[in-house]
Amino acid sequence: MTGPANISSQSAAAYTPDELTQLVRDCIANNRAAQKKLYDHYAPFVYGVIRRYLFNTEGAEEVLNDTFYKVFTKMDQYGFKGSIEGWMRRIAINQVTDHLRRNGKFENEVHPDPDTHPIDARTDDNQIGKLSYKELLAVVHQLPDTHRMVFNLYVFEDMPHKEIATLLQLTEGNCRWYLNDARRRLKEKLINHI
Repeated sequence: MTGPANISSQSAAAYTPDELTQLVRDCIANNRAAQKKLYDHYAPFVYGVIRRYLFNTEGAEEVLNDTFYKVFTKMDQYGFKGSIEGWMRRIAINQVTDHLRRNGKFENEVHPDPDTHPIDARTDDNQIGKLSYKELLAVVHQLPDTHRMVFNLYVFEDMPHKEIATLLQLTEGNCRWYLNDARRRLKEKLINHI
């Protein structure tokens, strides 16, 4: 497989549904050429997902490799239901979560319920609009790991708190607290950044 240095370039044109189905079937049959095609095509997308969660490129590269190992060893479980991008995204998020858990990055604190201890975390959309994606990502990367995971899962993956809590082994109340505190911290960083 090619390394992350090669995945920053744009991937080839999208596959037709029939071509993608055949490519997945070839990958299930352990066809190395098909696996390379799939990797070359989807690695930039998967790496982009991973980088939203991990600032460290070494860790992101490790998770990318773990993700594609899982993709290729579990490809027979895909079942052609839903998009392959969504299936790979979910595997990548699970691998990021496992990576952070292995490295002791998650906080296990109990925080007050945000419904009873609200945090004013509203931001001015004009502030955010002045930032480029890279600048915004850099600000999000300054959040502590658990805050960043909850924020990204809620905002970018559109996961409900119950699902986030299960994935991260937190309570729903703690998920809400992390999200609200992440918003508060981002608001402070945005005000200082602009």
